Amino acid sequence: MAGSDMRWMALALHLGRRGLGLTWPNPSVGCVLVKDDRVVGRGTTAPGGRPHAERVALKQAGAAANGATAYVSLEPCAHHGKTSPCAQALIDANVARVVYPIADPDDRVSGKGQDMLTAAGIDVTAGIMAQEAEIAHQGFLTRVRTGRPFLTLKLASSFDGRIATASGESQWITGPHARREVHAMRARHDAVLVGGGTARLDLPSLTVRGVGRWNTPVRVVVSAGLSLPKTGPLAENTAAAPLWLIHGPSASQEDRTFWGTKGADLIEVEEKPDGINLNHALSKLAERGLTRVFCEGGGTLAAGLLAEGCVDELVGFEAGLVLGADGYPSVAVTGVTDLGAAPRFELYDTRQVGPDLLSRWRRVK
Repeated sequence: MAGSDMRWMALALHLGRRGLGLTWPNPSVGCVLVKDDRVVGRGTTAPGGRPHAERVALKQAGAAANGATAYVSLEPCAHHGKTSPCAQALIDANVARVVYPIADPDDRVSGKGQDMLTAAGIDVTAGIMAQEAEIAHQGFLTRVRTGRPFLTLKLASSFDGRIATASGESQWITGPHARREVHAMRARHDAVLVGGGTARLDLPSLTVRGVGRWNTPVRVVVSAGLSLPKTGPLAENTAAAPLWLIHGPSASQEDRTFWGTKGADLIEVEEKPDGINLNHALSKLAERGLTRVFCEGGGTLAAGLLAEGCVDELVGFEAGLVLGADGYPSVAVTGVTDLGAAPRFELYDTRQVGPDLLSRWRRVK
């Protein structure tokens, strides 16, 4: 049974990953209904978070759900929200067994979904592929457990760790294959985040292009004084995707009014002597429902996020060129003087992308 359970749970996790970036503030869950070793229904949490994966799979299965086993990539919900609990939907469909990997840490659900199913006489198995599920749901889990989104920091640099020449030229250090991969990564996140320096230097649009994905991650820019260019993609194409601007109390009313009339959502957070309180900024993003944030720098923002312990994953694209010490570093001054105090990450993926090298690292807990 264990081998079969892992087979179908792997499919449920795969289905859930399809919805990354589309379902916030809800987790992207996958569900597979199996009867006589045959799939009778499958589902992924729908864009916007409703309906949940279990209901999608049950609708597809219809009467065939009777006596089936439901493989769900997260404990079925047990609370009444916009719809009744998924645990109750599974009970009403008369499934015989429910298998899930990890409990939902939301206090409204944690353990209660299993209790409902068990009380109804349904056989419940938990813990199958738990480690894989922790990774698959890391955005949702981080938001619930820590009060901030899961944050991926992406750095595209030369072999010697530079993101621009001494003159500020940065387009393009990496090749088109790497840039396309970045767009695919953006599409799997709820939001794309940059600092004010990057917004001023690169005039980015921060949209998803060229990967056939229709969703539009929220564009988030951190600038304490809202000193952002009033021409360029962010100001002139506000309809391309939601634009959230994180600023401090020092931002002028003139700049607030300008960006407000452009349709930007202004988020005031605490300032410290050296800039925005980034932990407070991320908590504000979590309050608004974001679970997965993809940060693309620049160096000052990257240094601040690392220093405050906010980075959960590093993604590096390394190009085969050397710019030298007079180029812009990928990470600004962090103040680290002791190696033991530096944030540590462990490598879990590396591969060639066109002429460039991609590496992915998870924070060491």
